[in-house]
Amino acid sequence: QVQLVESGGGQVQAGGALRLSCAASGRIFGFGFNAMGWYRQAPGKERELVARFTSDGTTTYPDSVKGRFTLSWDNGKILYLQMNSLKPEDTAVYYCCVRQYGSDNWGQGTQVTVSS
Repeated sequence: QVQLVESGGGQVQAGGALRLSCAASGRIFGFGFNAMGWYRQAPGKERELVARFTSDGTTTYPDSVKGRFTLSWDNGKILYLQMNSLKPEDTAVYYCCVRQYGSDNWGQGTQVTVSS
């Protein structure tokens, strides 16, 4: 089971940018890898997908962030989420998630606040 720790959240004005990081305690890729990505949850709302990369090589973004957010990774142990042109509606707690052997591993989340 991999442990995940997010960082990089904070407060930014609308139109600004942030880069979130998610450090994994072990290798993400390899046998058993299913998917990895970022989700967010705003107050009073359900957790929603922000970006996801699956084992078939597909990267998915919802329309709400497409063209503004970019998922990337480094050496198989760190995930990044580059967020540009931020909007107040992007305000939420952001979580990284790695699915291995069909089970989801979540980080503790990092707060992103975008002011108008």
